[in-house]
Amino acid sequence: MADPLLQPYRLKNLNLKNRIFSTSHEPAYSEAGMPGLRYQLYHEEKAKGGAAMTMIGGSSVVAKDSPQAFGNLFIHDDAIIGHFKALAKRVHAYDCAVMCQITHLGRRTSWNKENWLPVISASHEREPAHRSFPKTMEDFDIARVVKAYGAAARRCQDGHLDGLEIEAYGHLFDAFFSPRTNSREDNYGGSLENRMRFGTEVLMEMRRATGDDFIIGVRMVVDEAEEDGLHFDEGIEIAKRFHQAGLIDFLNVIVGTIDTDEALSHVIPLMGTPAGPNFAKVKATRAALPGLPIFHAARVNDLATARHWVADDAVDLIGMTRAHMADPHIVAKLTRGEEERIRPCVGAGYCIDRIYQGGEALCLHNPATGREETMPHVIARSDGPKKRIVIVGAGPAGLEAARVSALRGHKVTVFEATSRVGGQVAIAATVGRRKELVGITDWLYAEAQHAGVDFRFNAYAEAADIVAEKPDVVIIATGGTPNTAPFKIGSDLATSTWDVLSGQVALSDDIILYDDEAGHEALSTAEFLTSKGIKFELITPERMIGAEVGGLNYPAYYKAFYAGGVTLTINQRMTKIAKVGNQLVATLFNAYDKSTSERRAQQIIVAHGNLPADAVYFDLKEQSVNRGEIDIDSFIDGRPQSLKTNAAGSFQLFRIGDAVAARNIHAAIYDGLRLCKAL
Repeated sequence: MADPLLQPYRLKNLNLKNRIFSTSHEPAYSEAGMPGLRYQLYHEEKAKGGAAMTMIGGSSVVAKDSPQAFGNLFIHDDAIIGHFKALAKRVHAYDCAVMCQITHLGRRTSWNKENWLPVISASHEREPAHRSFPKTMEDFDIARVVKAYGAAARRCQDGHLDGLEIEAYGHLFDAFFSPRTNSREDNYGGSLENRMRFGTEVLMEMRRATGDDFIIGVRMVVDEAEEDGLHFDEGIEIAKRFHQAGLIDFLNVIVGTIDTDEALSHVIPLMGTPAGPNFAKVKATRAALPGLPIFHAARVNDLATARHWVADDAVDLIGMTRAHMADPHIVAKLTRGEEERIRPCVGAGYCIDRIYQGGEALCLHNPATGREETMPHVIARSDGPKKRIVIVGAGPAGLEAARVSALRGHKVTVFEATSRVGGQVAIAATVGRRKELVGITDWLYAEAQHAGVDFRFNAYAEAADIVAEKPDVVIIATGGTPNTAPFKIGSDLATSTWDVLSGQVALSDDIILYDDEAGHEALSTAEFLTSKGIKFELITPERMIGAEVGGLNYPAYYKAFYAGGVTLTINQRMTKIAKVGNQLVATLFNAYDKSTSERRAQQIIVAHGNLPADAVYFDLKEQSVNRGEIDIDSFIDGRPQSLKTNAAGSFQLFRIGDAVAARNIHAAIYDGLRLCKAL
C-alpha cells in the first residue's frame, strides 16, 4: 500500500510532491531583518531532505510599528525581495515550495525598541506575556496597516515565493475577531461581521496587490479555548466566509491562545504531552469547511503520528516543524526506507525557549541545524589516513564523537564505565514527564553502532588501558560528577540530585532542596519528589525559581509544584550545613537585607552543577602530542586540529562536553561534532 505521506497534493496552482511540510516559525537567524545566507541554508537543508514545502519568516512584520519580538523579518522593506529570490532559488532547486508568513504583531511585542512607537491593537487590552499597553487603533491606523499588508504580499510575490499565510493567533489580525481583545464600539467591534471587517479589508487589499492566482492562506485560531474568547462556531464561521469570498486558499488550524507562557505551552506542546493533541478539533474543522485545504502542526514529531493525520483525512498537509529541526532529512529517509534512522524530536522545547530568552533557535541534539554553513547534517568520509580513535564515555558528547568519527571512516572504540549509554541524559530521563530525553542517546548509540563503533561496557578505562589500544586520537568524554559544595562548611552532608533521581539514596519525608544552578536539574528533582508525594521546601538564591528554564518548560514544573504543595523560597543563599542531633541545619543568607536564618531537615539535596570527571585526562596529558590543548579557532570553525607541543607524545588528546566544564546536552553534542567532523 502506498504511504499516504508520500502522495502528491495540488494546492491551487501549486503541485506538492508529498504531504509533509515545515510550518512558519522564526529561528532568529535574520540579519538586520533580512533572510541572509544562514537563513537560506537552514531552509535549503529541508528542501534537500525532501520536504514538500518549507514556510519561512514566522511573524514577518508588515509595518514599522510592529517591531521585532524575536528576530522577525522586515517585510515592510523592498530590500527583502532580493533575499527572497535567492532563498526561493535555493529551495526550488529541490522541487520544494516556499511560502512566507506575514503579520502585524499588534500587542505581542514591546514598544521600547527600534522606532519607539506605541504598540497598537484592536483595543486597549494588554498582553500579559509582553506587557505593553497598546494604543487602540484609529481609523487612519487601520487604513495604513491594511495597505501595509497588501504591500507585504506584493513583496512575497515579487520575491518568487509560492504564496504566503497570515498569522492570526495572538497577533493583530485576529485581535479584531476575539471578544477577549476587541471591545470596540465602532464598525470594527461588536457583531461578528464588524469584528471580521479589518481581516476582510486586509485580505481584499492583498488580493488587489497580488491577483487571484497567488496563494494566500491564514494560520488562524478556530477556538481560543477560553470562556471569554473566540469559540469554535465563530472561528469556523470566519474561515467559511473568507473562503466563500475567495479570499483564502487554505486554513492552517490553531487551537488555544498564546498570550501567557502557560497558554503558549499548550499551543506548542512539549515532552510529556500526547502526540497530536488537537486531532479531534482539527478533524471537526475539516468537516465544517468542505473544499478548503486544511493544514496543521502541533506536536506531530514522528511519522506514525503524521501518517495517521493524513490517512484519516484530518488534514491535507501535516506540519513537522520541530521534527525538521531535529532532522531536516525526514522525507528522504522515509523514501529510502530508513524511517527508523530519523533523528527524533524529543519535544524538549530548547529551540523555542532559546527564542524567548533572546537567543537563536537551536535543536537540543542536532547542532548542525542553523549552522549549515560550517556544520554538516551528512558526515562525509575522510580522504586522509584512517585513524585509531579511542573515546572514553558514552554520554551525548562521547556518542556523537564516536558516530561522527566512524562515519569519517576511522576505527573507533568507546569505553564506558557503566552498563549503558546515556550519562546524565539517562538520569534526567528518570523523571516520567521527561523520559523522551533518552531518545537522544538511543539514536546516537544506534547510529554509532550502524557506523561500526566498538562499544566496551562496564569498562572503567585507565590511562594504561587507553594507551594499550595504540590510539592516534583519544577523546575524553567522561562528563562530570555532582558538585554539592557551593559552601565551605557541611558540603559532605548534602545529597546530590543524581543520587535522588537514580535511586541511590532513600528519601526522607523532611527535605530541603537547594537550587544554586537555576536550570532543569533542581526543577526535575523537585518534580520527581512531588511525584512521590513528598512535601519539601525549594530554596534558591535567585530572584525567581528556575531562572534558566525557558518559558515553554517552566509551566509544567510550576503545575507540579502547586499540585504537590511545594514551598517556594527565593533570595536565600545557603552558606553552610551542620548536623545537630538527628537533623541537618542549613544557614541561609539574604543578600538584600543581610539577614541570616536557619532551616532544619532530615535531608538536604543540593543542585550546583557538575565538576569535570577529568582524572584520566590529566593522567594522559603528558603522553599526548598536544598536551590536551585545542586550537580554539580551528575548533570554532570545525577545522582539523594540528597542534604539536610535545615531541614525546604519541597521540592527540582532547576532552569535550562536561569533562571540560558543566554545560548542557547541546554543547556536549556540538563539541563532538565540530571536533570530529574534521578528523
